Amino acid sequence: MKPLTVIGFLGSTLDASKFGASRWNKWRPSVGLTMHPDLRVDRFILIHGSAHKRLADYVAEDISSVSPETRVEPHLIDFDDPWEFEEVYGKLLDFAAAFPFDPDLEDYLIHITTGTHVAQICLFLLTEARYLPGKLLQTQPRRAASGDAAGTWNVIDLDLSRYDTIASRFAIQADESAHFLKSGIATRNTAFNQMIDEIEHVAGRSRAPLLLMGPTGAGKSQLARRIYELKRLKHQVSGPFVEVNCATLKGDGAMSALFGHKKGSFTGATADRPGLLRAADTGMLFLDEIGELGLDEQAMILRAIEDKRFLPVGADKEVASDFQLIVGTNRDLAHAVVKGSFRDDLFARLNLWTFTLPGLAERREDIEPNLDYELDRYAEREGNRVTFNKEARTAYLKFATSAEAHWSGNFRDLAGSVTRMATFAQTGRIDLDDVATEIARLKRHWIGDQARSGSGDDELSAWLTEDQLAQIDPFDRIQLAEVIRVCGVSRSLSDAGRTLFAASRSRRASSNDADRLRKYLARFELDWQKVSGL
Repeated sequence: MKPLTVIGFLGSTLDASKFGASRWNKWRPSVGLTMHPDLRVDRFILIHGSAHKRLADYVAEDISSVSPETRVEPHLIDFDDPWEFEEVYGKLLDFAAAFPFDPDLEDYLIHITTGTHVAQICLFLLTEARYLPGKLLQTQPRRAASGDAAGTWNVIDLDLSRYDTIASRFAIQADESAHFLKSGIATRNTAFNQMIDEIEHVAGRSRAPLLLMGPTGAGKSQLARRIYELKRLKHQVSGPFVEVNCATLKGDGAMSALFGHKKGSFTGATADRPGLLRAADTGMLFLDEIGELGLDEQAMILRAIEDKRFLPVGADKEVASDFQLIVGTNRDLAHAVVKGSFRDDLFARLNLWTFTLPGLAERREDIEPNLDYELDRYAEREGNRVTFNKEARTAYLKFATSAEAHWSGNFRDLAGSVTRMATFAQTGRIDLDDVATEIARLKRHWIGDQARSGSGDDELSAWLTEDQLAQIDPFDRIQLAEVIRVCGVSRSLSDAGRTLFAASRSRRASSNDADRLRKYLARFELDWQKVSGL
């Protein structure tokens, strides 16, 4: 059994008593809770104000008399007004943030019988939010027996939802947690911000797996780490963050890497290996690109999620690991289930909380705050602060937020772009020449990406049947895929037409870009509403 620590306020009235033998006939909550043979208190954090230091010392002496094994640690917190919600909540939140909790080594009970009603409410809210990682303890006198100094005790939950003032303070904490998940970036995309709010809510209240979907470079790995750090701040995990790129786990080594092995279980197994799942015990495991795992590994992952147990390679005895799980993928797992490459039972287990991260091209309004974030990261990494001059910043953002910018690598493209411009900036200021060079470099890079991806069949398969694709030349497929991409990031048919026909417009006596684009799409039995999603 782990040692037990109780945290509670000194009761300036209830804990007070005259000196002498008669004080043992009176119920005093802080003393009485240490007198129960079935509640061994190893440590008591006794919160008090400066005005009650003498009483705190007196109560500590009495606790030592009735429970020598209990170590009392007086803790001073002064309130200007102990009935003022904001002050009490704020100072107790500071106390919780600074206290060295270790739920793996000791248990905690939060005593809510003493202190003002405001203090009791605040203790409840901080406990429910896991800033105080324990359970609530309530004590009371025995009504039927006089002279019983111990009273009774029980661990309870309280419904204090009617306290709107504190609920609003808690909402502020939730906003701060969502801001933390976004790495402090003031993102503007409404759909993304709503998704982050939902993730913050789920992460704080559920231990179930989270499934993060989205294209490569959309930020799944960074978000997973921030979720872990938020849970660690709230004492919901204590172990490490273990990240695994499942695309690198191939063949026989995949089982060993994930689940460990016993010495001699196969050629080359010269020592026991605990495996990555064991390494994540009491922490968080992030399985990125989980769609790359084989069916056998998927089956064992499912068992490990549900039973917290699994069998290492070559072992005849199961091992345990209690981890929380986040998985990431850029694949359509539902489609993979239909194809038979992903287990339907594992997908059902992972699909409880699914969040799809949009690519950078779908969040163009967030490019500017992320640009500042990447400049800050560069300064921290290189020890060199680089900024844009005004004209260069305007030119870069104009290009970055236009339909010309593919951002096929998403935030990785943006991070690489900022790093290159900052590195080449001669005077610590990125100028127009630096921006022009970088824009040309990005365009070449994206053309190469398109060429390496082949004919664009993957993009077109969402719009055309296999028979239709078979009738289109490879050259036309590439062109059509680019037209559809531009339509998807444009605000209107005319806006898409202006982007696609920008060069040829100047050579035509009259040009209706919208009509020209409409006729082009009609050649493939497509229209603006279908390909734009509007």
